[in-house]
Amino acid sequence: MKTLVSAFIVLSVTTLGFSQDFNKNIATARTSYAAGNLEDARFAMQQMLNDLDMAIGREVLKMLPSKMGTFNSNAKNDNVTANTGLAGVIIHRDYGTEEKKINLDLMSNSPLIASINAILSIPFIGNSGDGTQKVVKVQGYKGMLQKSVDEQTNKTDYTLQIPIGSTLLTFVAPDTGEDEVVRMASTIPLSEITKMVQ
Repeated sequence: MKTLVSAFIVLSVTTLGFSQDFNKNIATARTSYAAGNLEDARFAMQQMLNDLDMAIGREVLKMLPSKMGTFNSNAKNDNVTANTGLAGVIIHRDYGTEEKKINLDLMSNSPLIASINAILSIPFIGNSGDGTQKVVKVQGYKGMLQKSVDEQTNKTDYTLQIPIGSTLLTFVAPDTGEDEVVRMASTIPLSEITKMVQ
């Protein structure tokens, strides 16, 4: 019961803090705009959008599976970073141990989206003749699966990139089989995430 009450208090304080920052930024933007200070109005709006991106990122983290195959998530490494520059928000979670760590990253407004969508739309480019790259479908979403083999250890690593709108999901699984990568990626709630990040 104490844990539940503590969690509710933390959630309330976090929501209250976000709400206060959000409302403060709206008020600053309105005041600055009314005074003709467009630079400050724009800055306050950017801060407000960063706050929204961070809140969305935290909600997406809650949706991600706590296990990937046999690997538990490392909640202490969960991270959400907002940036109004090149990318919008970057969401990170990893699974496993230092010996074998699976990484899951989502980047909104990714600069790679256009090039990956182009590759996915042309089958003979998306599927390489040597088997190092192929187009796969995960929950109805097309993705590009890249395979790399370490020449010294002979271990196979896979990188799966799935565009969902303007957000790029990148899933990196070292020393893993192709079927296992697709199976683990299938546990990610892509349609729910798509709704949140659009």
